Amino acid sequence: MSRLLTPDICVIGAGSGGLSVAAAAAAFGVDTVLIEKGEMGGDCLNYGCVPSKALIAAGKAARHAEEAERFGVTVPRVDVDFAAVNDHVRKVIATIAPHDSQERFEGLGVTVIRAPARFRDASTVVAGDTEIRARRFVVATGSSPLVPPIPGLEALPWHTNETIFTLRECPGHLLVIGGGPIGLELAQAHRRLGAGVTVVEAARAMPREDPELAALVLERLRADGVELIEGASVTAVSGTAGAIRLTIGEGDTAREIKGTHLLLAVGRKANVEGLGLEEAGVAFDRRGITVGADLRSSNRRVYAIGDVAGGLQFTHVAGYHAGVVIRALLFRLPAKENREIIPRVTFTDPQIGHVGLTAEEARARFGTARVRVLEAAFAGNDRAQAEARTDGLVRLVAARGGRIVGASVVGADAGEITNLLSLVVARKLGVRDLAGFVSPYPSLSEAVRRAAISYYADSARNPWIRRLVRFLARFG
Repeated sequence: MSRLLTPDICVIGAGSGGLSVAAAAAAFGVDTVLIEKGEMGGDCLNYGCVPSKALIAAGKAARHAEEAERFGVTVPRVDVDFAAVNDHVRKVIATIAPHDSQERFEGLGVTVIRAPARFRDASTVVAGDTEIRARRFVVATGSSPLVPPIPGLEALPWHTNETIFTLRECPGHLLVIGGGPIGLELAQAHRRLGAGVTVVEAARAMPREDPELAALVLERLRADGVELIEGASVTAVSGTAGAIRLTIGEGDTAREIKGTHLLLAVGRKANVEGLGLEEAGVAFDRRGITVGADLRSSNRRVYAIGDVAGGLQFTHVAGYHAGVVIRALLFRLPAKENREIIPRVTFTDPQIGHVGLTAEEARARFGTARVRVLEAAFAGNDRAQAEARTDGLVRLVAARGGRIVGASVVGADAGEITNLLSLVVARKLGVRDLAGFVSPYPSLSEAVRRAAISYYADSARNPWIRRLVRFLARFG
């Protein structure tokens, strides 16, 4: 016999966004049901951000050991135990997992159901033997790796981010299809841990980033030994396990490259299959559920957040969406997402981050004459010199009055510096604010302040200002 639940809120998906909504609702005593058919914690904890950054950290440790001699430190030999690296990855996941566990959320007062969920009609969801009729539903089912229709792929073993972290032995030669953040992060990490790596990208690697800044990252990957092939499409896959061949087309020519393992990193698709969205009257397309800026779907009872909402696919976006939805659901406040304050970071070495408008976007919106691009190179930063990490720069896009409307940074710890830049853009701060704050010395973040100060560089050469200073000097 099935049971009937009538909570205030029903959340479908226990990834970052869904967990945030459920935890916030429970904290305010709201009756909440959380449904998850797979692993608690979703993609980020189990297959994405957490394991990838743990693997990247291991690769970075190996590279630091190899480069120690330039600091006067001799490391006789660098040995990588790939099984132990995998143990490190699993340990990190296991350490974080209790925070996202079913037990913790049940302790918060959330009813957790571990089963696939499907809408039966506009106001009812069925999960296992349970029927849920809620006041509001929040769909947070995330996304999955996209598998391209390449001839021969079905006959060979291949990996995505959902399976690559199960490897206990280092790949002899990892073939990566896709030159976006996932592909490049995992390519560099595996190369530093001893694998040969070839990346094939149909267009331009890091296509969303400023080509000038992306070039610094791609140059480092090539210096690490990653073979990067751009402007080439994979037309066929053949071979056997451990002996995989890719046929790639470059213009009018075709050639074959060989490897032992294959990683697909060509993008992600929203998880909308099997949800019964048609029965619920929820509009969706290949990108995901169609929502407005308030994240509400065509069914006024149903919200969608995170990857499944068809927009930016980042864990921090799912958390941001959760906050927007909670304000609407619990406090009935008007709340809308603002994609222009969402940062992004690719955690290669060097890292690259961006928030807000690009210079081109700003000029199109405000006019060319009202936009200035301000830069400060890491080579002029004392901390970067001390740590021999001088490749990189901070770029600020300032509109009329000096307000910062966009910013990019490439270099060491760019992700951490992007935190500051995100605050600047979100709070609509300007060069005056950045020039006026005190940055601890020596720090890489000083480059942000130096870029902001350059806004006033022309003032010292302005004849009227120079006359004013001379005039004021007469008064002692």
